[in-house]
Amino acid sequence: MQSICFVAPHAWPVLSRDPDIKVVGGAEVQQCILARLFARRGHRVSMICLDHGQSDRVVVDGVTVHRIFRMQEGVPVLRFLHPRLTSMWRALTAADADIYYYRSSAMWVGVVAEFCRRNGRRSIYAGASDRDFAPDAGGQIPLARDRWLYRKGLAAVDRIVAQNEEQVRSCFANHGRHAVLIPSCYEPSPVKRTGDPDVILWVGRIHPTKRPEMFLELARRLPRRRFVMVGGAGQGVGDYYEKIRAEAATLPNVEATGFLPLARVEPWFDRARVFVNTSVFEGMPNTFLQAWSRDVPTVGTVDVGAAVHHVVGDVESLATQVERLAQEPPGGRYRAYFQKNHSSAEVVRRYTQLFDELTAKAAA
Repeated sequence: MQSICFVAPHAWPVLSRDPDIKVVGGAEVQQCILARLFARRGHRVSMICLDHGQSDRVVVDGVTVHRIFRMQEGVPVLRFLHPRLTSMWRALTAADADIYYYRSSAMWVGVVAEFCRRNGRRSIYAGASDRDFAPDAGGQIPLARDRWLYRKGLAAVDRIVAQNEEQVRSCFANHGRHAVLIPSCYEPSPVKRTGDPDVILWVGRIHPTKRPEMFLELARRLPRRRFVMVGGAGQGVGDYYEKIRAEAATLPNVEATGFLPLARVEPWFDRARVFVNTSVFEGMPNTFLQAWSRDVPTVGTVDVGAAVHHVVGDVESLATQVERLAQEPPGGRYRAYFQKNHSSAEVVRRYTQLFDELTAKAAA
């Protein structure tokens, strides 16, 4: 049985369930779900995370966490080498895994791929957004040095995982690599929905690429519906966040909760009648899986390749679709789609097949 290391610098707040660290990224949620699933199946599982004050090699849910640097530690420019590269290389060595897994676009893909090449280990890169496979990751990586490392890593990893068919096409068109399609997964909350769901829900970072202002305009157009917006400020957009919060406060049918840890977001999905996504781009949002597992319909401005997702182009059509879906009686359609495509059992089966292929390749 293979040992697996999830290289996930920003995942500690999610894995530890620490409500005081206001970071909940979609890629990190997926890595934590997978790490726990494979630990329960008997694999030796480790994770590499930034230093948030936790002990080195602390074990959470069967996952051994190797601690690297603090985010602001070291001298600017020089800290790229030390402590960042030095502590990451040390943690990769200490993990001593058969397979190293990294998710989302960043320079660490190149570092992980080079470590595995030098040490005879296997590497997997998994996309977390449709932009990850665009040229230079669609502008998500600001430094030329880091973009070069990302491209080098994408060319060198043993396998690439995509979330949807569009990512598979984009990966081959822009990078000449074939990606294996493995959907994201989610473990449904054990709490059952009770009563009559009464909320039109939006969950995400308050950031211009998420377009929360479109959700607020939707609330203006449907004044009889109750709307809830969950999310804290995206990085570097404090003024924008305050503007959205102030605008939400003027609407009597809108509640803006601010940042909530994952455990406190879950109950809002239990109350959701419709889930709305207004992003400019996505991959496969975890929020869609949270909704579908509860048989909640989703409507949004991005096509994620899901047969049950309702795609619209503007606020007017968004309002029409949300009102229609809010009146639609539940029928099990969305839950059935989730079980077929995004259940933990199905995704673990696909990853197990991929891990076995990599192990066989290493043996050969």
